[in-house]
Parts: sequence; C-alpha cells; structure tokens
Amino acid sequence: MPPSCAVVDTILPGQALAVNDKLISRNGRYVLGFFEISTKSTENTASSGYLGIWFNTVPKFTSEWVANRDSPIHNTTSLELTISKDCNLVIFNRSTKSVVWSTQANIIRTNSTIAMLMSSGNIILRDYSNSSKVFWQSFDHPTDTLLPGPKIGWDKVTGLKRRLVSWKSSMNPATGVYRFELDPSGVNQIVSSGVWNGKYFSSPENPGYTGPISSNLSYVTLVNNDQEKYFAIINIVDEHVVVRLVIEASGQAKEFIWFEGSQDWSMAYAQPKAQCDVYAVCGPFAICNDDVLPHCSCLEGFTITSPEDWELDDHTGGRLRNNHLGCISNKSTTPMTDTFYSMPCVQLPQNAQEVEAANKRCAIWHNGLLNLRQLQCSSTTNSNGETIYICVSGKDVQSLENNRRQIVIGVVIGFLKGSISIAVKRLDHAFQGEKQFRAEVSSIGAVQHINLVKLVGFCCEGSKRLLVYEHMSNSSLDIHLFRNNSMVLNWDVRYQIALGVARGLAYLHESCRHNIIHCDIKPENILLDGLFVPKIADFGMAKIFGRDFSRVLTTMRGTFGYLAREWITGIAITPKVDVYSYGMVLLEIISGKRNSQTPCSSGEDCDIYFPVHVAHKLVEGDVGSLADQMLHGDVNLDEVERACKIACWCIQDDEFDRPTMGEVVQILEGLVEITNPPMPRLLQAMTEA
Repeated sequence: MPPSCAVVDTILPGQALAVNDKLISRNGRYVLGFFEISTKSTENTASSGYLGIWFNTVPKFTSEWVANRDSPIHNTTSLELTISKDCNLVIFNRSTKSVVWSTQANIIRTNSTIAMLMSSGNIILRDYSNSSKVFWQSFDHPTDTLLPGPKIGWDKVTGLKRRLVSWKSSMNPATGVYRFELDPSGVNQIVSSGVWNGKYFSSPENPGYTGPISSNLSYVTLVNNDQEKYFAIINIVDEHVVVRLVIEASGQAKEFIWFEGSQDWSMAYAQPKAQCDVYAVCGPFAICNDDVLPHCSCLEGFTITSPEDWELDDHTGGRLRNNHLGCISNKSTTPMTDTFYSMPCVQLPQNAQEVEAANKRCAIWHNGLLNLRQLQCSSTTNSNGETIYICVSGKDVQSLENNRRQIVIGVVIGFLKGSISIAVKRLDHAFQGEKQFRAEVSSIGAVQHINLVKLVGFCCEGSKRLLVYEHMSNSSLDIHLFRNNSMVLNWDVRYQIALGVARGLAYLHESCRHNIIHCDIKPENILLDGLFVPKIADFGMAKIFGRDFSRVLTTMRGTFGYLAREWITGIAITPKVDVYSYGMVLLEIISGKRNSQTPCSSGEDCDIYFPVHVAHKLVEGDVGSLADQMLHGDVNLDEVERACKIACWCIQDDEFDRPTMGEVVQILEGLVEITNPPMPRLLQAMTEA
C-alpha cells in the first residue's frame, strides 16, 4: 500500500487515508479524518465511528461536517478513505471488501481524480490536471453547520438543494428533526422547521424569521438569479476569529465564534431566542419553561419515553402515560375514576378543536399534545396565562393524593419546632438517592453564616424531599427591585445587600469545610430578613467540591440571564460561575430593573443590553445615570462607580479575568482599588447581532 497522506491536504490516486491518519488544510484550520463518539446506555457503552471534518485550531473538538451521519461504523480498525475505481471518494472496509460510504458522483472516466481538503473547510473531488473541474464537494452536502463560503439554497439548473439538518441529539450526528433552509415557498426569508412523524411542521408562533443572520463578525448575502438562489455567510476580515452557524438538536439556530487563544466557543446569538419558541421541542405530553433548566418536564401522570435520549438533550420523543385511562381500558379489575387535574398559567397550543360548552369557549385536544408552555404569571405581571385540564388515570390520581397527604404531615411537623416562623419547600423531581440527599443536606445544614439562610430541618422519605428554612419577613430581593407596588430600597440598603451577598458567597467558596458552588444566584434566591439583611437561599442546585479540586463536572443548571459561558460550553465549572451570576445580580441591584430592561434617559439608546450600557458609561465617566431612577439621584456616586466596575469585572468572558468573591468583598469595603474593566467580548457580540 502506498504511504498515507497524514500531513498533507490531498489524497492522490492509489493512496489511502487510514483510521489514525488525517488530512489537514493548508491554512491549518481544518482536519479531515475518522473520529468516534461513545454512547452510554443502561446496559453498556458503545462507540460509533464517523468520517468528518473538524476545527483543528479550536481546543474543544467540534465537527463541521459528517460523511456517514446515518451509517455509523462500529468497528473502525480496518477502514480507509480512498478513491475507488469509479473515481469516487469512498470509505472502504478492507476486512469485508465492501464500500461503507461513497460520494456517489456520476463521474466520466478521467486519467486521475484527487480529493483535497481546502482552506475553506470544503473537501472536494476534482480532476488532477484541471482544478476548475470539480466533480463533488462537501459544501453541496452540509450537515448541521454553515461556514463562511458555502451556499444554503438551491441550484435552479440541476435541482440540487442545500440545507442544514440538525443532529438527532448532542451525541448522535444522525439526521435530526429540525432543518434550516431558504423558505421553499419562494419568500426571501430563512425558515427553521421540524420534521415530525414524517410530516413538515413550522411553528405557528414563529413560522419563519428573516435576517439579520449576522453579527459584528460576519454578515449574510442573498443571491437570486437565473442559475440559483441561495444565501451565504460572508467571511470576516479578522482571520484570527472562526465563525460557524449551527442548527442544533434543540431546534435553535446559533452562531458561535472562536477567538484565537480561547479554549472554547462563545455564542453570539440564537434564533429563536427562546428555546420554547422551537416547535415541538419537548415532544408530546410535556411542558416547556424558558426560565428553568432543563426546559422540558413531564405532565402529571406521564413518564419519559426514552431516558437515554433525554440525557442527550433529545426531548422530541415526548412522554407516555404511566397508566391507561379507565375509560378506554377494560383490563382493570379494580374500578378507579379518571379525573382532570388543572395547570394554570400556561400558553396553550394552536392546534385545538374549539367548541362552545356551557356558554364558554373551550378548546379540546385529542391524541398528542404539543407546544404547551409554562408562563410566569402573577398579579403584578401582564402575562395572560390560561388553564389546561389534563385527564389522568385513577391510579395516578391516587398516587398524587398520597403525595399531598404526606406533604401536609411534613409541614405540620415543621411548625412544631418551637415558636419560630419557618418556610417549607418541596423539592419536585428530586431523583438523587436518599443517602446522597442526606449527605448534601448534612453538609449544607452545617454551614452557618449571617448571610446564608438557616436550614432548620428536612424530610426525606422515598422520592419525597422537604426542606425547612427560617422564614424571611421581607421576602426575596426581586420583589423589591422589580415590582411597582413594593417599597423602593434606598442606596445604602442596596449597597449593604450587595456586600452581604458577596460575603455569603465568599464564605461558601473559601471558608467552608467542604467548599460549595451555589450554581443559581439570582434575586429570587436572595432573601431579606426584617432588617433587610440578605441571606442566600435555595441550595437545591448547589454543588459541593473538595478543597483538592479546582473544577467540578456537573450537568447544566441555573437560570438564563445569570449563566456564565462555562455552562453553555459544557466544561467543568469553578466557583467563578457564581461570580458571574453575582455580577449580573449586582447590575440589577444598581438599576432596579432586569438587565434586559435598560433604564436610560431620553435621547439615549434604550435597546442596548444593560451590562454593555454600563461598560460604555464607565468609559465615558458617567455613572450617575446608571442608578435606579426611582432613587432620584440620592446615591453615593463613588459606591455606584465601584459597584459598576466590580459587576463588569465579574461578568468577563474568561473566568480567569473575574475576581474571587473574597476580592469582591475587599473592593466593596473600600480596602482594594479597582480599575476600569474591559468590555466583555461575548456580550458585545450578542448586542450587535
């Protein structure tokens, strides 16, 4: 066999690329070769082999194109990539003497055909002596990723259509249910849509969206002539930045950027912005909630169809009933009455059959229930939620009643703990074992600090979990910051709240016997006692780590708007994720509004994201306008400036640029000076997208 071409960009006639060899583009940016993905099941761990192209300069493995996405190879030892007798590029199995995958181009016999990995990330099959004679290219057959250069659209002469199709899950490159393409109706817009049970769907709430599909790092061009109609990403000037557009298994189209020297990708934007806007993202008989992770959860009386797919973020399989309804099953020997349970404050799907009943307009669903969405409704919001009634089996009703009965008993026992006022929290969907739950409660219960809420007790029986806390008479911080009917906190109180929260986090990170990452710092989890002393609460997502470890691996958790980029990129986390969340909370303490609601004076741009607005104002030396307008200027400008600087340092892209919470405390106390922070590049890119 001729020598392999492991360090070049071309496969010549008679040559072969072995399993452990690679093609590398001339600019060093892309690699073509074989790779494996390991998947775990309840029984064993298996590996699937693929031929693909990935980014050579990005430390985190990221595929750009997969050849055999729907035909994984389970034994890769005898594979090679070569040019066959019919001049096609093929994956050949030497053991079975069979072709596993082929470019399947209709090529008229030539003297020589070569395969070349271009600096654009395109693998082409062309004539050796005539570089303009291209027989096949991967850019005509994209998978889930669009790079600068290739086209998405169709060739009006040949009929070739190019579109992106999502992976089935985060660990399975097989053809998924979502696609990203030019609107086939001819309208000049881009449509993200899903294939569901063999049929085409587009979301009634978001049937299509138009540009700009671009950021400050790239832009899109649309071409429509007699030969073809397509859109493409136009390359950026900065060669040290990599841009890619991906249609993810979740159904969202996302643009990611990688800066030279970075360890991972940064997300510039997502479309649709809300995960629950994606059609059928949770599958049937599930409800989607944009404000929690994971977004999808089961309706009462239903269970996950495929837990393995669920763990890989593929929720489209939906749920099945735990028990058949008595009205349609005659197998039960014990009669049980089916009934309806109500779910208030939801956004209902659009595909219902509307009927008039008892002088009220109703909507009835049969078969699969899709696109049910949980809203955050209260008397102080404008959310117009509706109520849905789900029919459940009598067996499930009995189980629900037993749960409620045991919960009431737990609350009664809680109020027999002397004369103190307490708050009881029920942990839903707590799947951890009793031993693990008791160990974590024991560790958190031993934590004592003035700025941490005190755990009075707990109840643990089977899958049921109750936590008993000391009661906070002034409720949570979000009520006082964001609700119009609440008392306005003066600046001194706000600053002391910021300092108290910082001290509590510093204690968790640095002074506990077992250090703790809270993982969900937000105003809702900061409680205020009668003197407005802040106390960090809700350790349901907390992660305990030993002093010998600087990082801890955990599943994504927390609340959007307060999540550090480490959560999104999936790397192991450190206490710096709490630092990032604290920075976001501090900005909201300063402004009195959610960061997405920029408070600004007349004549200013009110659409800019508030953290970016703060960074601009620090450069201009104008911080007085950043404080809550309800304070009418009655603030300490030095403290406002100090708090703004700290917040912007806390939300830096790179966790190593963020201070520790101990350092934040010293800065707030005025013991350490602080310089102007740089603009976080990721936030800037998101704002300009």
